[in-house]
Amino acid sequence: MFVNRMAPAEVLSEEALEILDGGWRRIVREVGIQFLHPQALAILEGAGQRVEGETVYFDPDFVAERVALAPSEFTLHARNPERDVVLGGRNMVFIPVQGPPFVRRGDERRVAGIEDFEDFCRLAQELDDFDSAGGLPCEPSDIPVESRHLDSVRALLTLTDKPFQGSQSSGTAAADSLVLGEIVFGGEMLATKACMYTNVNANSPLRWDDRMLDSLLAYGEAGQAVVLTPFLLMGAMSPVSLPATLAQQLAETLVGIALVQTVRPGCPVVMGGFLSATDMQSGAPSFGGPESLLGILASGQLARRFGLPWRSGGGALTSSPAVDAQAAYEGTATMTAAFMAGANLVLHTGGWLESGLVASFEKLVVDLDILRTLRNTFTPLEVDEASLAFDAHVEVGHGGHFFGAAHTMERFRDCFHRPLLATTQNFEAWEEAGSPDANERAGRIWREIVDRAEPPPLDEEIRDAIDVFVERRTVELTGRAPEPRVLRERAAEPVAAGGRERRRGRRAR
Repeated sequence: MFVNRMAPAEVLSEEALEILDGGWRRIVREVGIQFLHPQALAILEGAGQRVEGETVYFDPDFVAERVALAPSEFTLHARNPERDVVLGGRNMVFIPVQGPPFVRRGDERRVAGIEDFEDFCRLAQELDDFDSAGGLPCEPSDIPVESRHLDSVRALLTLTDKPFQGSQSSGTAAADSLVLGEIVFGGEMLATKACMYTNVNANSPLRWDDRMLDSLLAYGEAGQAVVLTPFLLMGAMSPVSLPATLAQQLAETLVGIALVQTVRPGCPVVMGGFLSATDMQSGAPSFGGPESLLGILASGQLARRFGLPWRSGGGALTSSPAVDAQAAYEGTATMTAAFMAGANLVLHTGGWLESGLVASFEKLVVDLDILRTLRNTFTPLEVDEASLAFDAHVEVGHGGHFFGAAHTMERFRDCFHRPLLATTQNFEAWEEAGSPDANERAGRIWREIVDRAEPPPLDEEIRDAIDVFVERRTVELTGRAPEPRVLRERAAEPVAAGGRERRRGRRAR
C-alpha cells in the first residue's frame, strides 16, 4: 500500500461539479435505472422508491442520504495481518490485470488456463508492488465454467496471503466465495470485518443485471466490501460527451451504493470509475487518450465530493496488441492519471494488453517499472540540512567530482531509483548480452520470479477444509468429480533459454 501525499489534481470547477450533480439527479429521477432482479426491486420499493416494471425512479435525496452511510475509509483484511490494506484517504492499493480470456507469454498468445492464473497469483504474492492478486487475473478456461470460481478462489487463498476478491460471476459463485472466506477467516471475523471484496459492473447504459445484483446482495448482506464500477465506452455505452458520461457514471454507481446501504447500512463500498473513448471509425475501445485521462481526474474529484474510496479507470491500460512503445506510453498515461487523481484502488496495474483481452506476463513487468517510477515521483521531496549536503561541497571543492565524497559513500546504495527492467548498459555490453529488448528482458524477469515462488504458510487443516469444500461443490455443480490435481509443487520442467528448470508437480487429494 502506498500513501500518496501529493495534492490531487482538481480539473472541475465548483460550477461544473454542481452541473454534474444535477445531471445524475435528473437521470435517476426522470429516466430511472433498470434492476433485473425481483429482490432488488422489492428492497428499493420497500424503501420508498417508485418502481415501474423493472425500472426504478429514484428520489435523488434518498440516494444521497444512503450513500452518506458508507464509510469514507475501511480496512481490507488479509489472511496474513501484515498484508492488510486501508482503502480511502490518501492510500493507494494496486492489483494486477483482471479478467482477460487470453494470455501472452512471450510470442505465444492463447486462451488462458488455470496454470496461467496460478502464475499470476505467484507474481502478485512475490512482488510487494502488488497489494492483492485480485480475483481474476485471467479467465481459467480449462476449468468447467460451473466450478471455475472454486479453483480460482482456492488458488487465491493458497498461493497468496494478501487480500482477495471473491467471485462475482453468479450468486452461486458469490455464496461459495463467502464460505471459503469463512473457512480461512472464521465466521466471527467474517461477520464483523471486511475480509474480501468483489467488483460488480453495471450493464451500461442504466442497467444492473441479475448476476451482478445477485453478487452485490450476497456480499452486501455479509458486510463484505463491494466495488461498484460502470464500464463506459463513450459513443457505445454512453454519449460521446465526457460530462454526460460522468453524469451517467455517477447515476449508475450511486444507485448501486444506495442499494448496498439499504441492505446493510455502513457496508464498505468503493466508488468505481472506468470510462474511455471509442474509435468512431472502427468501434474499438481506445485507451490512453485525453478522454481517458480527464475522465480519471474528474472521477477522482467527484468521489472525494461524496467522501468515498474510489477505484480509478486505470491501471496501465492500452489498446496495443503487443508489448511495444504504444503499450508503454498509453499505460504510463493512464497510470499517471490515477496517481494525479488520488485513486485508492487501482486495478489493471500490470499486465493489461489488447484493450483488456489479453493478460501479458511481459507487460506486467514493464508496468511494474512504470509503477515504481511513479511511486518515487509522487513521494514528496524532503528538503533539509542533510539533503543540502553542504559538507560535500566543502570536501570536493571546485572542479572535482562527488563519486568518492563521504556524502556519496553513505548513500550510494539507495540514493537513486533502481529500475527493475530498464537497462543502463552501454551498447557494447548490451550487444554482447544478445541485444535483448525490453520484452525479452521482461520475460526473463517474470520467469525467475515464478521459478523461486513458494506458497505462503497456511494451516494444513484450513488447506484440507478448502480442498474438501472445493471438491464437494465441484461434484454438486458439474455432476462429476474434479480431476485429481492441486496447486503445483515441484517436478522438472524447462523454463526458458539458459537451461534453468522449474519443478512442477501435482498432489492428488
